[in-house]
Amino acid sequence: MNGEPGLVREPEGSAGERPFPYRLIATDLDGTLLREDGTVSSRTRAALAEAARRGVAHIVVTGRAVPWTKDVLAGLGYTGLAVCGQGAQVYDAGAERVLTSVTLDRQLARLAVSKIEAETGDALLIAASQGGADGDVLVGPGYREQGKGLPAVRCADMEELWAAPLNKLYLQHPRLSDDALAKAAREVAGDLVSITVSGEDLVEMLPLGLSKAKGLAIAARRLGVSARETIAFGDMPNDVPMFGWAAHGVAMAGAHPELLAVADEITASNDADGIAVVLERLLAQ
Repeated sequence: MNGEPGLVREPEGSAGERPFPYRLIATDLDGTLLREDGTVSSRTRAALAEAARRGVAHIVVTGRAVPWTKDVLAGLGYTGLAVCGQGAQVYDAGAERVLTSVTLDRQLARLAVSKIEAETGDALLIAASQGGADGDVLVGPGYREQGKGLPAVRCADMEELWAAPLNKLYLQHPRLSDDALAKAAREVAGDLVSITVSGEDLVEMLPLGLSKAKGLAIAARRLGVSARETIAFGDMPNDVPMFGWAAHGVAMAGAHPELLAVADEITASNDADGIAVVLERLLAQ
């Protein structure tokens, strides 16, 4: 699904073809590039392939850490760069190698958790994503695991979650909605960590200032591409910084209201080839 990592070629289209208006296509993974069954449609593949033929790079930008991303990318035949862990990692899928990685300060994270719990009145349900390409996702007592077959290790003792370097924490609350938990967390701990919502039951605690935009900027620089040459696709609030960085942000139908509020354009859903709808229009201009 991608050309050689780290290389953006000059357009290779036929004589008379207008150049594609962007040099980089950045796509979220779940709810955006992937359909609900975890596949990428032949129509979307064809649109990305035609853009690549014209010299346009494609980067996957996902909230998933590398251990939850690499097998999916391999199954798709994707060999380019991927921004993982909400910007914490840049992963070379072709070389199967983590190029850059940022970890969450565990002391600050524990302080942030205690401040949030004091504010919300209940103990948080927590899962921890370990660093590296092969780190586990450690799931604490009571945490509601996601139904996408993502590998995780159950821990009876909460101290196990803090024993190794972490990319981020996943937070849940026994009473509050995701948006309400994220709001409360930002109010009391926003000076210590970053908080974002990436999906149902997925409120995430990240290193302060980290976002998809940070990781995408690093990856784009490796490709020699700027923000003004980038079109981005997403569906959740964690995509808001990426839309702020890119020249053009496209939200999928049914996207979270926070993202819809900042999107330049709204396309069809991930199950209705929303990425292809936009790319085909741009390719035909």
